[in-house]
Formats: sequence, C-alpha cells, structure tokens
Amino acid sequence: MGRAAIRLLGGCSAMALAMVAAAPAFAQTEEPAAVDEVVITGIRGSLREGLAVKREADKVVEAISADDIGQMPNVTIAESIARLPGVNATRDRGNDSQAVVRGLGPRLVLGTINGREVATSEPDRNVRWEIYPSEVVSGVQVYKSQSADLIAGGVAATINISTVSPLDYRGPAFVLSAGPVYYDKGKDLPDYDPWGYRLSGSHVGTIGDSFGYALGISAQKQKNGYASLQGWGYNDSTIRPGDNSGDLNGDGRLDATPWGAQTEVKRLDQDRLGVMGAIEWRPSNDFRLKVDALYSVIDIQEGQDQTWFGNNGVTGNWGNGSFGAYNGAGSSYVLVNDTVVAATLNNAFTSVTNVIAQYDEKKTLFVTGANAAWTLGAWDLKFDLSYSKAERENTWQAVVSEVYPNTLSFDFRGKPSVSVSSNTADPTIQFAPGYRPGIHDGPENLEDELAALAFDGSRAIDGSFLTSVDFGLRLSDRTKNHSRLNWNQPPLGGGVALPADLLYAYEVDDLDVPALLGTRNFRALVQAAYGGFDRSLAFDNPLQRWEVEESNLEGYVKLDFKADWGVPVSGNVGVRVVHVETTSKGNQQIGAVVTPASVDHDYTEVLPSGSLNFELSEDSVLRLGLARVIARPPLDEMRVSRNLSDPLVPPLTGSDGNPRLDPFKATQLDVSYEWYFHEEALAAVSAYYKDVDSHIGYLQQNVLIDGNNYLITGPFNGEGGTIKGVELTFQTPFFFIPGLQDFGIYSNYAYVDSDLKEFSPIGNPLDATGLAEHTATVDVYYNNGPFEVRLGYKYHSPFTVIYGWNGSELQTLEEETTFDLSTSWQVNERIGLRLQVNNLTDEALRIYRDNDPNRLGRYDTYGRRILFDVTFKF
Repeated sequence: MGRAAIRLLGGCSAMALAMVAAAPAFAQTEEPAAVDEVVITGIRGSLREGLAVKREADKVVEAISADDIGQMPNVTIAESIARLPGVNATRDRGNDSQAVVRGLGPRLVLGTINGREVATSEPDRNVRWEIYPSEVVSGVQVYKSQSADLIAGGVAATINISTVSPLDYRGPAFVLSAGPVYYDKGKDLPDYDPWGYRLSGSHVGTIGDSFGYALGISAQKQKNGYASLQGWGYNDSTIRPGDNSGDLNGDGRLDATPWGAQTEVKRLDQDRLGVMGAIEWRPSNDFRLKVDALYSVIDIQEGQDQTWFGNNGVTGNWGNGSFGAYNGAGSSYVLVNDTVVAATLNNAFTSVTNVIAQYDEKKTLFVTGANAAWTLGAWDLKFDLSYSKAERENTWQAVVSEVYPNTLSFDFRGKPSVSVSSNTADPTIQFAPGYRPGIHDGPENLEDELAALAFDGSRAIDGSFLTSVDFGLRLSDRTKNHSRLNWNQPPLGGGVALPADLLYAYEVDDLDVPALLGTRNFRALVQAAYGGFDRSLAFDNPLQRWEVEESNLEGYVKLDFKADWGVPVSGNVGVRVVHVETTSKGNQQIGAVVTPASVDHDYTEVLPSGSLNFELSEDSVLRLGLARVIARPPLDEMRVSRNLSDPLVPPLTGSDGNPRLDPFKATQLDVSYEWYFHEEALAAVSAYYKDVDSHIGYLQQNVLIDGNNYLITGPFNGEGGTIKGVELTFQTPFFFIPGLQDFGIYSNYAYVDSDLKEFSPIGNPLDATGLAEHTATVDVYYNNGPFEVRLGYKYHSPFTVIYGWNGSELQTLEEETTFDLSTSWQVNERIGLRLQVNNLTDEALRIYRDNDPNRLGRYDTYGRRILFDVTFKF
C-alpha cells in the first residue's frame, strides 16, 4: 500500500474513533425539541436509505438505494458498487466494469436482476455492470453471506439490481435529465470530438390504488479518446516450457525478453440505449402480479491507430537468435532480475508496423419476468417466470504497413517509453507488403439465452420457536454459443504504396512514443490497399464454433426462527440442493483433421447454510453466517473445442476447453457487528473466512487421449486455499460536532489475506483473481438544503485480473488511487443541477505480466470524465 494511502487511512481511522467516542456524549446532552421534518436527498439521502436496507436484512448485505427513480448517486451502476466495503471494479475504456468482491474475481460473483439470474454478453458468466443504465435502477444489494433461498452461484457475493415497483414508489411521477459528458483526453486528437451526452426520462403512475406502471428510458453517447502502450508478453522458458529464451549476458541464466509492444490511440464512439418497463396489479392485499422488462443496447465504433514494435520477432530473442542484436555495436540493454526492462537495438532490422484499424461491437441485453404472489392465510406463495437473452457481435479490420528504422529503443519501467531513429509515421513512405496482409477478424458472434421458472413458498408458524418454514424449486435452461470468422487480405499487386493524401502523422502528449499514423477515410484506405475486404476468403474457425447447454434444478428448505437468549435472536437454517447437467458441443482438431465432438457432464451439490442475528441493543446487531457455496464453471471454459498436434510427430501437445469441469466450491463463515448510533450513522466491523476446496484455473497437464499422452494446456479443477478478511465501515453526518452538522463521511476499509493461488506462472503463481490485500473508500460530503458536494477517494492494492475475454490471460493490475468530485444544487423542488468529475488526478491504469512488476502489460491514460446535467421532477 502506498504511503499516502496509509497516512490517509490512519487519519480517517483516528478521526472515526474520535467521532464514535464523542457521539454518545453529544447524544446525551442533546435536548428534545420540536423540529420540522427535513427531507434529505442526494448522496446523503441515498446513504440513509441504504442503511435502512442493511439494518433490516437477515444476512450480511451492503445496499445502495434511491427513492427517486433515475437518481442513483453515481453515473454508472459499476461506480456505485465499487464504493461499497470490500468491493473493487476493473476499468475498461475508462469505465468501471466488472466487480471484484472480498478478494475474489468476477467469475465468482453472481449477478441478478430482481432476484433472477440473467444472460450475459461475455463468453463466461461475468456481468459487465456498465450495461445496466443507472437511470432505470432503484437499488442494488450485495449479499456477502448466503442463505438457502438465494440462487447458488456467488462464492464471492451475489449482486442484485432492483428496478422500480410502481405501487411502492413514492417519488415524483416524471423525472427528466439531460446534459453533456466530456472526456478530456480526446481534446488533442485529430479528427475527434470528445463531447458526448446523457439523456434520461421516466414516468411512474397509478390507476386507482391497485394498478401501477413505470417506464424509463436512457440514452448516452460516450466519446472517450485515449492513448495506451501495451506489452506483448515475454519469451521466458523458465515459466513457459513452450518458450525458447536465451542467455544475453553470458552469466549462465536465461534472460526473459519482450516479444514486442504496441502503442495505440482509441477513438471511442459509444452509443447506449436503455429501456425499462413495469406493470403491477394488486387487486387486494392477498395478491400481487408484477411484469417487468429491461432492454439495453451498446453500439461501439472505435477507430484505432496502432504502432507495433518488434513484430518480426527480433526483440523476442527466440533460441538466443537475437544475441547479436542485443550485444552489437551501438546496442545496450538493462536487466532486472533476468528480465530485459529497457534496451536499444541498433541496426537490428527491427520492424515497426503501422496498423490503422476499425473496431465495431454491438451488445444487446433483454431481460423480462413475471412474478405472482399470493397470501392464503398463513401461506405465502410466489411464482416467477423469467427470460433473458444477450448477444454480441464484433469485428476488427486493419490496414497494415511496415517500415524498418535503424534503431529501436524502449524502456518499460515507470511511465513506459519507446523511440525510433526515423519518422516511421511519415505518410509518404507507407507500404503494405505482401507478407503483412490486411486483417479482418470477425464477425465474432456470441449468443446467450436463459429461461427460468421458480416457485417459493412460506408457511408462517405461530406460538413456536420457529416463525416460518420456507421452501422452493427453481428450474433453468441456458444455452451459450459462439462462432468466429477471420481472414487475411492480400494487398493489391502483391504489395502497394499507401496514398499519402489519405494519411497523416500525429503525436500524443500522454506517452513518450513515436508519432502515430492515422487516416482521414478508413474505407477509402481499405480500397486503396486491398480493393476492399473479400468475404469469400473468410475462414470459419471450427475450434471457435462451440455451444454449451446447461440445465439447472435447485430446491431448498429453510427454517426461520426467533428466540430470546438473554437478547432477541433471529435466524435461519436451511439447505439448498443443486443438480446441474451440461452438454458441450463443438469440434476437435488432431493434426489437420477436424471432427465434431459432444460431451455430457453433471454434478450435484448439497449446500447447507445458517445464520444468527443477535439484537444486542436497539442500535446494534451481531450477525453470524455459515454456508457451503459454489460458483458454476465459466461457460466458455466448458467448451469441448480441442486442438491436438499430429500423434505421429512428437512432442504431443494440445489446448482445449474442459467440458467436465466441476464448480468452484467453498465453505464460508461470516461475522458482522453493526452499530447504528444515529439514523444516518453506522460503525461496523465484518470478518469472514472462506475455505476454498476446488478452484478452476489454467495449467498444463498430461492427459491420455486415444492411447497417446498429450501435454494439454487448458482449464482444470485444482487445489484451493483459504481466504480471510476484515472490513471496517464508518459513516455518519457530523451531527455531534457544533457547526459541522451539514458535513459527513462515508468510509470503509478492507483487508484480505489468502494462500489461494492461480496455477501460473510456474514457480511464482499469481494470487487468485481479484485478491487485493488493501481496499479503501473515503467520501466526505457537505449537504445543506439545496446544495451538496462530495469528494470521493478510492484505493486498492495490486490484484490479479483477466484482461479481455481469454481466461488464461492473467495479469496484475497495479495499485490505483482515484479521486472523484460531485456537486449538486436543487434550484427548487422541480429543478436540480449536477456536476461530476471522475478521475480528478488523471490516474493511469497500469498492468504487468507474469507476476513481475518489471514486465509491462499495458499502460492506459483514460483521463478525466466531466458530466453536467439538469434534472426536472414533476
């Protein structure tokens, strides 16, 4: 943890202790007085509503809430979730995206909407939370402890998004918001406008007392242009047997060398549309019917200017073949722990490849469900029918030219840099050679469908230690399929000079790198280089065509009880039984022969759970939870696709998915003490222990296939480990400090310790995905009548991430410290203004490879996001 972060945490902890100690004293001297009711809104109001949800829960839960639809405290759901105790988020294109909870990554977080599991546009099961518009969400709950009535799947946590229930809504009937969004990193990019917008509107109404309806719509244009420098990984035989590294300095040890690197400027143009609708009918107190739906679409068009350094393999030093390049006249290099972190290669024939590309992606999500609830005397019965479908289609097209400067230099330490000895982006020297064809990757298509039927029942019991018996069944069917086309497009005439009038060179201020090459007309450039992309050349990759079907049957019984053991006690004990059947369909390739393949698999898990809640006083509660939990395997890692080398040509190697994967499994204990010393205040400490006995990761294993022993690289069930942690939460307005009653603080700190490891790299495995040892959030706010301001701080220590769609691409996200600022002014009861600045200090994202900070993965400069909007309520 950085020294500044430690100092800040120490100061906040001391201040928190002083405030907690002082609070009772001020409360005791406070004289009762008749006061007018004060309506608290904005961030402070959302914090108070979240506390009410947490206090009334029967398990360990964190909550975000908003009385008014469309008034969540952050611009995106992911940003709101990431401010909760023990929660982090990974950034993609500058936005918070996937959630990490209690040291476990997105694969172990179950996402639901209104309590329903949903399809996702990711190849695994991960939820990208930014696809859910915050404008149509009324609340979020993060369940950290488990009970039998929750859907199985959240080893880390279950995150549930709630949409509005029209008959329970008490806010304004109409809410309209509009305003511009500005990303400052795009301001200096040629032919790019960094201004976008956000628009939203919602209406909630009733017809009589028994029928309600809600409709919400949001639209957003995001224009985020930014620069990035990315490393391609390292040639290192000591951790990857398939590599072939050499000894550069003659000390008898192998030296890891970079395969290459690339600079990139992205010109993001993203449009998002979200629509939510709900109808609710309650003809009596004994019956309720609600039907709701959500549709979200994200359309990305992204221009990409890239420069590849070392694409011809010189920097990688395969088999020590570049020994002369690294040790020749005018060349030099710097080794740190046998890794080349900086070098100058002189007269080494190192290539510089200019790539002008266009990336297009469209993601859609449709979620709908109907829920009917009856009360028949002592019986409560619920039926829920749901359906969701997610789709993604993406295509990457690239025009490629190549030049060869005399000298290439790079330094990947700190803020990385690259330089060359000539202007490699000169528009007049660009040539598309026959050996560097154009690239058309896609369309890549992914489709995920999930249908579920659930029944829940409850029977109240009077005059007994037991208060109710709850039970239920859930049946779901899910199918995820994937396909991908790609091809290389040869240049016209076997090689062609690119028209200089279609090109321009430019520099970026955020990186110390050579000028990049851009185009004024991508389509015209494609025509000039290749005569267009010829789809008849497309290759339908059989190993990329797969389908996984999953049928899930779950049933549970839960007993709820209340007692007086010196203090009031409530709790539950129950068991959930899960039976899963999967069928994986695809292809396997042995040598050049491709054949269809299909594998069936099933498993059954018995998941007991129990919880106790001790009401130690009117203001404090102690919670205990014990449960057996699972997370089902990532669906893409269960694909049957397999690629094996020719069995007659050793060594026998291969790569595949694993359709016989069993789930992640763990036994967890949760303890939480919560003191609500004011209606807006909480001091809490939570501790947890997870014994993970089955973990899924990528490794190499010898597998006997058709009598032949292959060394297979793929996902396998392996040994687990333990995770233990502590979370501290302190939030309060300063009601006990004269003159500061309008100020307040929301803060939390989480510490995680674990011996759970991934399976690579060999000899120095990474910590489990998502495991950040330290996480801290501090929000200081001022709320006085119509005016509110919040300064937010967020810190996390380094943790392992899967960056991209390939679960084997494990890297480490370095520590980050970010600050956000939010201000609002309620002009009158109908009109409000809001200004938010995200990433105030322009914190860059830095990732490293192979569990070694000396090995650059990527360095992204996202910049600041500035939002201003006006809200009308009536």
